[in-house]
Amino acid sequence: MEHWPTSFGDLLKFTIEDYSLSDRIIDSEIIISRVKGKIKASLVGVRVVRGGRNILFGPSNKHAWVIDGRIIRPLPRDAVEIFEDIFSGHNPDDLNFLTAVRLAQSEEMALPIVTSEGFYEAATIQSQSFDNTMAVPGLNATLYPYQAQGVQWMKQTLSNTPGLILADEMGLGKTIQIISLLLCEVPVKTKPALVLCPTSLLANWEREIKQFAPSLSVNVHRGPNRTGVFKGLQKSNIVITTYETMVNDIAIFSAFKWAYVICDEAQAIKNPDSNRRKAVVTIPRDKTIPISGTPVENSLLDLWSLVDFAAPNFLGNRSEFEIKFPDSLASAEQLGNLTQSIILNRRVADVAGDLPPRIEIDLPLELDEPLIEYYREVREETLSRYPVAGALVATLQLQLVCAHPWLIRTRHDDLDGELAEINEASTFPLLTPKIKSVVRLLREAFFNSQKVIIFSSFNRMNEIIRKATKGLPNAHWGAINGSTDPKVRQIIIDEFSRFEGPACLVLNPKAAGAGLNITAATIVIHLTPLWNPALEAQASARAHRRGQARPVTIYRLYYENTVERVMIDRSAWKNMLGNEIIPISTRDSEDLNRALSIQPEIQ
Repeated sequence: MEHWPTSFGDLLKFTIEDYSLSDRIIDSEIIISRVKGKIKASLVGVRVVRGGRNILFGPSNKHAWVIDGRIIRPLPRDAVEIFEDIFSGHNPDDLNFLTAVRLAQSEEMALPIVTSEGFYEAATIQSQSFDNTMAVPGLNATLYPYQAQGVQWMKQTLSNTPGLILADEMGLGKTIQIISLLLCEVPVKTKPALVLCPTSLLANWEREIKQFAPSLSVNVHRGPNRTGVFKGLQKSNIVITTYETMVNDIAIFSAFKWAYVICDEAQAIKNPDSNRRKAVVTIPRDKTIPISGTPVENSLLDLWSLVDFAAPNFLGNRSEFEIKFPDSLASAEQLGNLTQSIILNRRVADVAGDLPPRIEIDLPLELDEPLIEYYREVREETLSRYPVAGALVATLQLQLVCAHPWLIRTRHDDLDGELAEINEASTFPLLTPKIKSVVRLLREAFFNSQKVIIFSSFNRMNEIIRKATKGLPNAHWGAINGSTDPKVRQIIIDEFSRFEGPACLVLNPKAAGAGLNITAATIVIHLTPLWNPALEAQASARAHRRGQARPVTIYRLYYENTVERVMIDRSAWKNMLGNEIIPISTRDSEDLNRALSIQPEIQ
């Protein structure tokens, strides 16, 4: 246990006659700690008493002695000189975060360097120390208390760190926090801020900046509005573009230094081998902010990719990282503790107490006898046809059977079944146990004039649901999937929201699970389970977020004793892996083997 002294100022009330001088030299080391928002290094003495470490401070880093009660204890004569050599070129009273981490992790220093207990304090705790109100010049909105704290935390963190990750849960207003941050110190036009986002969010960013910060000039670099020279990007405070356009135009994006590079839905650059990731890291910048409610989706390497982009070399190079942090519970916990100081990850339930309740209901179902026989037949046939890649293909085919027996995968490049077609010759009835449940939920919702979102990974489920609900009360219908033109996605949402009466949106979570505000809906139905719990949570947050005034009920439908049961179990387990910052959700051999071994039984 370490024992820390009172402040050195308290010792000044004594005179030199009050102290005795020890002739025993004690060990010295360097402590790196956070003091009032700054990172500070202190030369200290260490005295071990009954197994406990007493940390002893001197008047300054230029004194080779420390105070221990009423005793002055000397440090090694060269301690001050070594300290000054280590911090040559740095201000030890105001260190850069990465410099501090590099020094603390080095094993080649002449003096031991350790970090204080609070050095890696979680960003969520750090943010709570700030005022819950904040005046932001030019902001046409009032920040919620947690948003004000988030903006202040980002300002302070970026004062000594090249980047951070904003990982607040969907619905907490990450966009307005970023806009507020940019208003605090407006980027000049010769050194603007760059916002990268998926195509579906381009219009949303432009609209929110104009709405909340009309004083900021915006340039949307896309399509016919693209410039061919880098000077064309230096005409506004903010430039917004898509990841694809950035890759295509990387020559001009990397031609000068930006004030900020902000990556929304940053899971788009989580794969370090992707062209997007390789391109974006070459863009010169002062500050970097990846925005993602799901910093880890597939493996811990996802987090390395984002952290290394925001704070290069904080976690070492990729090879070192993969050796040190294999995908495991222990690694996830260790990594979470290490990175939590630069990842702001707050949940709706923790900070938005004024939100209405979110009710989650699992609806386990049983396949009927014909579907049980079909399920077994598909499994055996697929494994026989694909002896090498059989497990992966078979699980997808079984997911399609569970969604609806009419669906068939017709394209080899359709790895997720998103583009599965309807088998018009199928003799299975339209109303399966799952579709019957959906109809029942929609009937009750429409009767009460409620709006419903249905998420399905398979695009043509929209047609099947529409056909099954022909006898229900008239309602507004809409759909968004990967083939929906990004320009009309918000129009579809607006029409759904404005409609006076019952309505239903059928959405593919990959296309509509992020960035869309659909608070008009009060019921969410997950028709097809996902291996990734983070993507499912994002999808649910389309309705349960700021602006929602009514309780939201979220249903998950799945068949017992099928691949869907395995997906539910596995995603739940992996959602608990590590800590809240880094849940992992992947399909591994254990997932696939269990998915193929489990089977429904005919009663």
